Amino acid sequence: MFWIAALGFAALESLALWKKWTRLEYLAKPAVMIILFLWLWTTTKLSGASLWFGLGILISLTGDILLMISLDRLFMAGLVAFLLAHAAYLIGFNIPIPEISAWGFFLAIMVGLGGMRVIRRILAALAANKNGRMRTPIIVYGTIISLMLLSAMMKMNDITWTANAGALVSLGTFLFYVSDIILAWHKFVTPIQNGRIYNIGAYHLGQIMLIAGVIAQFGS
Repeated sequence: MFWIAALGFAALESLALWKKWTRLEYLAKPAVMIILFLWLWTTTKLSGASLWFGLGILISLTGDILLMISLDRLFMAGLVAFLLAHAAYLIGFNIPIPEISAWGFFLAIMVGLGGMRVIRRILAALAANKNGRMRTPIIVYGTIISLMLLSAMMKMNDITWTANAGALVSLGTFLFYVSDIILAWHKFVTPIQNGRIYNIGAYHLGQIMLIAGVIAQFGS
Protein backbone atom coordinates (compact mmCIF):
# COMPACT_ATOMS: atom_id res chain seq x y z
CA MET A 1 0.00 0.00 0.00
CA PHE A 2 2.90 2.36 0.63
CA TRP A 3 3.97 2.39 -3.01
CA ILE A 4 0.41 3.06 -4.16
CA ALA A 5 0.17 6.04 -1.80
CA ALA A 6 3.55 7.32 -2.99
CA LEU A 7 2.48 7.06 -6.64
CA GLY A 8 -0.78 8.83 -5.82
CA PHE A 9 0.92 11.80 -4.19
CA ALA A 10 3.49 11.89 -7.03
CA ALA A 11 0.61 12.20 -9.50
CA LEU A 12 -0.92 14.97 -7.40
CA GLU A 13 2.41 16.80 -7.40
CA SER A 14 2.57 16.72 -11.19
CA LEU A 15 -1.02 17.95 -11.34
CA ALA A 16 -0.18 20.76 -8.92
CA LEU A 17 2.73 21.89 -11.10
CA TRP A 18 0.59 21.76 -14.23
CA LYS A 19 -2.27 23.72 -12.69
CA LYS A 20 0.03 25.89 -10.53
CA TRP A 21 -1.80 24.87 -7.39
CA THR A 22 0.78 25.88 -4.79
CA ARG A 23 -1.08 24.58 -1.74
CA LEU A 24 -1.46 21.13 -3.26
CA GLU A 25 2.23 21.13 -4.20
CA TYR A 26 3.23 21.96 -0.61
CA LEU A 27 1.25 18.91 0.52
CA ALA A 28 1.99 16.39 -2.23
CA LYS A 29 5.70 16.87 -2.84
CA PRO A 30 6.95 16.21 0.71
CA ALA A 31 4.37 13.45 1.17
CA VAL A 32 6.04 11.23 -1.44
CA MET A 33 9.37 11.07 0.38
CA ILE A 34 7.75 10.79 3.82
CA ILE A 35 5.78 7.77 2.63
CA LEU A 36 8.90 6.19 1.11
CA PHE A 37 10.78 6.68 4.38
CA LEU A 38 7.99 5.06 6.40
CA TRP A 39 7.85 2.19 3.90
CA LEU A 40 11.58 1.60 4.15
CA TRP A 41 11.59 1.95 7.94
CA THR A 42 8.75 -0.50 8.54
CA THR A 43 10.13 -3.16 6.19
CA THR A 44 13.89 -3.00 6.82
CA LYS A 45 14.11 -1.37 10.28
CA LEU A 46 16.87 0.74 8.68
CA SER A 47 19.47 -1.89 9.49
CA GLY A 48 22.72 -2.36 7.60
CA ALA A 49 22.91 -0.78 4.15
CA SER A 50 19.24 0.27 4.27
CA LEU A 51 20.17 2.89 6.89
CA TRP A 52 22.02 4.85 4.21
CA PHE A 53 19.02 4.72 1.91
CA GLY A 54 16.82 6.00 4.73
CA LEU A 55 19.28 8.86 5.25
CA GLY A 56 19.22 9.54 1.51
CA ILE A 57 15.42 9.80 1.57
CA LEU A 58 15.47 12.32 4.42
CA ILE A 59 18.13 14.45 2.74
CA SER A 60 16.17 14.26 -0.53
CA LEU A 61 13.13 15.49 1.40
CA THR A 62 15.17 18.44 2.61
CA GLY A 63 16.21 19.22 -0.97
CA ASP A 64 12.60 18.92 -2.13
CA ILE A 65 11.46 21.48 0.43
CA LEU A 66 14.27 23.91 -0.39
CA LEU A 67 13.59 23.82 -4.14
CA MET A 68 9.85 23.95 -3.55
CA ILE A 69 10.25 27.17 -1.59
CA SER A 70 12.40 28.80 -4.28
CA LEU A 71 13.97 27.03 -7.25
CA ASP A 72 16.15 30.06 -8.00
CA ARG A 73 17.03 31.57 -4.64
CA LEU A 74 17.66 28.23 -2.89
CA PHE A 75 19.00 26.31 -5.87
CA MET A 76 22.52 25.98 -4.47
CA ALA A 77 21.24 24.79 -1.09
CA GLY A 78 19.03 22.25 -2.86
CA LEU A 79 21.97 21.14 -5.00
CA VAL A 80 24.05 20.48 -1.88
CA ALA A 81 21.19 18.56 -0.27
CA PHE A 82 20.76 16.28 -3.28
CA LEU A 83 24.51 15.86 -3.60
CA LEU A 84 24.53 14.49 -0.04
CA ALA A 85 21.50 12.31 -0.82
CA HIS A 86 23.28 10.81 -3.82
CA ALA A 87 26.36 10.24 -1.66
CA ALA A 88 24.24 8.38 0.92
CA TYR A 89 22.71 6.17 -1.79
CA LEU A 90 26.18 5.62 -3.24
CA ILE A 91 27.43 4.34 0.12
CA GLY A 92 24.37 2.12 0.50
CA PHE A 93 24.92 0.52 -2.89
CA ASN A 94 28.55 -0.22 -2.03
CA ILE A 95 28.03 -2.07 1.27
CA PRO A 96 29.87 -4.37 0.96
CA ILE A 97 32.29 -3.06 -1.66
CA PRO A 98 31.57 -5.01 -4.89
CA GLU A 99 34.21 -6.94 -6.76
CA ILE A 100 35.68 -5.52 -9.97
CA SER A 101 34.23 -7.25 -13.02
CA ALA A 102 34.13 -6.93 -16.79
CA TRP A 103 30.46 -5.89 -16.52
CA GLY A 104 31.37 -3.14 -14.07
CA PHE A 105 34.20 -1.93 -16.30
CA PHE A 106 31.86 -1.81 -19.33
CA LEU A 107 29.23 0.09 -17.37
CA ALA A 108 31.83 2.54 -16.07
CA ILE A 109 32.85 3.39 -19.64
CA MET A 110 29.24 3.80 -20.82
CA VAL A 111 28.11 5.90 -17.84
CA GLY A 112 31.30 7.95 -17.91
CA LEU A 113 31.08 8.77 -21.61
CA GLY A 114 27.39 9.63 -21.40
CA GLY A 115 27.86 11.75 -18.30
CA MET A 116 30.79 13.69 -19.77
CA ARG A 117 28.81 14.58 -22.88
CA VAL A 118 25.95 16.00 -20.83
CA ILE A 119 28.22 17.85 -18.40
CA ARG A 120 30.25 19.40 -21.25
CA ARG A 121 27.06 20.73 -22.83
CA ILE A 122 25.89 22.23 -19.55
CA LEU A 123 29.32 23.76 -18.85
CA ALA A 124 29.34 25.32 -22.32
CA ALA A 125 25.97 26.92 -21.58
CA LEU A 126 27.27 28.21 -18.24
CA ALA A 127 30.28 29.77 -19.96
CA ALA A 128 28.09 31.37 -22.61
CA ASN A 129 25.87 32.87 -19.92
CA LYS A 130 28.87 33.98 -17.82
CA ASN A 131 27.75 31.76 -14.94
CA GLY A 132 31.17 30.34 -14.12
CA ARG A 133 30.52 30.06 -10.37
CA MET A 134 28.34 27.01 -11.06
CA ARG A 135 31.07 25.17 -12.98
CA THR A 136 32.66 23.33 -10.03
CA PRO A 137 29.35 22.44 -8.31
CA ILE A 138 28.01 20.98 -11.57
CA ILE A 139 31.16 18.90 -12.14
CA VAL A 140 31.14 17.54 -8.58
CA TYR A 141 27.40 16.83 -8.67
CA GLY A 142 27.61 15.16 -12.08
CA THR A 143 30.45 12.94 -10.89
CA ILE A 144 28.64 11.78 -7.75
CA ILE A 145 25.34 11.02 -9.46
CA SER A 146 27.18 9.16 -12.24
CA LEU A 147 28.92 7.02 -9.63
CA MET A 148 25.58 6.35 -7.97
CA LEU A 149 24.06 5.29 -11.30
CA LEU A 150 27.03 3.03 -11.99
CA SER A 151 26.79 1.44 -8.53
CA ALA A 152 23.06 0.78 -8.94
CA MET A 153 23.41 -0.72 -12.41
CA MET A 154 26.15 -3.06 -11.20
CA LYS A 155 23.52 -4.71 -8.97
CA MET A 156 22.02 -6.31 -12.07
CA ASN A 157 25.08 -8.56 -12.21
CA ASP A 158 25.65 -8.86 -8.46
CA ILE A 159 24.97 -12.42 -7.28
CA THR A 160 24.19 -11.13 -3.77
CA TRP A 161 21.22 -9.16 -5.15
CA THR A 162 18.00 -10.66 -6.49
CA ALA A 163 17.16 -10.05 -10.15
CA ASN A 164 14.03 -8.04 -9.31
CA ALA A 165 15.82 -5.84 -6.77
CA GLY A 166 18.71 -5.20 -9.16
CA ALA A 167 16.38 -4.26 -12.01
CA LEU A 168 14.31 -1.92 -9.83
CA VAL A 169 17.23 0.01 -8.36
CA SER A 170 18.89 0.26 -11.77
CA LEU A 171 15.83 1.66 -13.51
CA GLY A 172 14.93 3.86 -10.54
CA THR A 173 18.38 5.38 -10.33
CA PHE A 174 18.44 5.92 -14.10
CA LEU A 175 15.16 7.87 -13.88
CA PHE A 176 16.59 9.88 -10.97
CA TYR A 177 19.63 10.60 -13.14
CA VAL A 178 17.43 11.65 -16.07
CA SER A 179 15.37 13.93 -13.82
CA ASP A 180 18.50 15.83 -12.82
CA ILE A 181 19.55 16.19 -16.46
CA ILE A 182 16.12 17.59 -17.32
CA LEU A 183 16.33 20.11 -14.48
CA ALA A 184 19.87 21.21 -15.36
CA TRP A 185 19.04 21.46 -19.07
CA HIS A 186 15.88 23.42 -18.33
CA LYS A 187 17.69 25.82 -16.00
CA PHE A 188 21.08 26.29 -17.67
CA VAL A 189 20.90 25.26 -21.34
CA THR A 190 17.46 25.96 -22.78
CA PRO A 191 13.95 26.01 -21.31
CA ILE A 192 11.96 22.81 -21.87
CA GLN A 193 8.19 23.10 -22.27
CA ASN A 194 6.67 21.53 -19.14
CA GLY A 195 10.24 20.80 -18.06
CA ARG A 196 9.48 20.94 -14.35
CA ILE A 197 6.64 18.44 -14.73
CA TYR A 198 8.91 16.01 -16.60
CA ASN A 199 11.67 16.61 -14.05
CA ILE A 200 9.49 15.92 -11.02
CA GLY A 201 7.68 13.01 -12.69
CA ALA A 202 10.94 11.21 -13.49
CA TYR A 203 12.33 12.09 -10.06
CA HIS A 204 9.42 10.70 -8.08
CA LEU A 205 9.05 7.56 -10.21
CA GLY A 206 12.79 7.02 -9.91
CA GLN A 207 12.80 7.40 -6.13
CA ILE A 208 9.82 5.06 -5.77
CA MET A 209 11.42 2.35 -7.91
CA LEU A 210 14.80 2.77 -6.22
CA ILE A 211 13.35 2.33 -2.74
CA ALA A 212 11.12 -0.52 -3.93
CA GLY A 213 14.26 -2.29 -5.11
CA VAL A 214 16.04 -1.70 -1.82
CA ILE A 215 13.03 -3.09 0.05
CA ALA A 216 12.90 -6.10 -2.30
CA GLN A 217 16.52 -6.77 -1.38
CA PHE A 218 16.63 -5.95 2.33
CA GLY A 219 13.00 -6.06 3.46
CA SER A 220 11.67 -8.70 5.80
